[in-house]
Amino acid sequence: MKVELFQMERMQSMYERVVDYELSESGVHALKISELLGGDGAPKEFLELPLGYPHADGTPGLRAAVAATYKGAATENVFVTNGSSEANFIAAWHLFEKGDEIALMTPNYAQMWGLAKTWGLKIKPLWLKEELGWQFDPEDLKDVVTKKTKVIQVCNPNNPTGAIMGTKQRKALLDAARDSGAWLLSDEVYLGAEREAPLTESLWSDYERTLITNGLSKAYGLPGLRIGWLVGQPEVLARVKHHHDYLTLTPAAPSDRLATLALEPKKRKWIFDRTRSILRKNYPVLKEWMDAHGSLFSHVPPAAGAICYVKYNMKIDSIELAERLRKEKSVLIVPGGHFGMDGYMRIGTGPPKEYLHGGLDRVDELLRELGAGKG
Repeated sequence: MKVELFQMERMQSMYERVVDYELSESGVHALKISELLGGDGAPKEFLELPLGYPHADGTPGLRAAVAATYKGAATENVFVTNGSSEANFIAAWHLFEKGDEIALMTPNYAQMWGLAKTWGLKIKPLWLKEELGWQFDPEDLKDVVTKKTKVIQVCNPNNPTGAIMGTKQRKALLDAARDSGAWLLSDEVYLGAEREAPLTESLWSDYERTLITNGLSKAYGLPGLRIGWLVGQPEVLARVKHHHDYLTLTPAAPSDRLATLALEPKKRKWIFDRTRSILRKNYPVLKEWMDAHGSLFSHVPPAAGAICYVKYNMKIDSIELAERLRKEKSVLIVPGGHFGMDGYMRIGTGPPKEYLHGGLDRVDELLRELGAGKG
């Protein structure tokens, strides 16, 4: 079977560890194990952990800790995976069949788009609109979601725009799902990375035919643990697990234990506070840099995520721009072309502040060479 190229992930996999400035990442800079473990005997307990096979769907303690973060959820509503990307994959593998119709929030993390293309689904984009603050127009749902729609897939908070779904849009989305009988598949991996807004309300519990995917990579700053999860009805998760048996089988035992620690209420609050602090310090750095270039850049301030989706006013293809930045300045950003939208670039705001300054200085070097001065 020919697999649709996942452009962004292939680019990041090849180059994110070899460039001087990695500004394509959408999470905050990672926590250290020592920060996560803290004191009070936790390091010794961790070192005594047996490295056997853990529970295939996550230890009961981890599943209970995840469930506690969702209104009305219990341990049996949670299935632990190796990262949210695996959660997305096995949910799609369970739901998607050739010829199905999927309503797909656009722009969006392109994993679902690529899987739908690979497996022969019909894709109907639900476009987020910049003039609406990267919200979709509820009226568009009438054309995008029909009785033929098998799945509605959304990303909230959104990647790459950092927008949080508005109240009007949320109600319209749930009404459309109920009217059509479609499955609602909600990627919520940026929940908890709100810069100023309150914690985003999950779509869990609002509609029975819902699957939530999430994990520790973005808002928690723990991508190396590779811990994600699915939240859904137990009978649905039981069928999804059949697919997991062909993949990674179990999460890693050390990751399961560390994830359980990260989700303890006090530790989770501390982690989210750390994430907000990083975003509040770093977004002004990027905004000031953009403002210094006058009309060259424009953007809608991101409400969540260590990302900013920037529109640029230059006559250069976004993928070519990203390639030149990588090859000539050793800076990695994500071109808008990887989200199906040329003329944009996604810049990460999650690294240490001085690192961000250094990367933007390198971007400035290329802009001067391109003759893109201040507007």
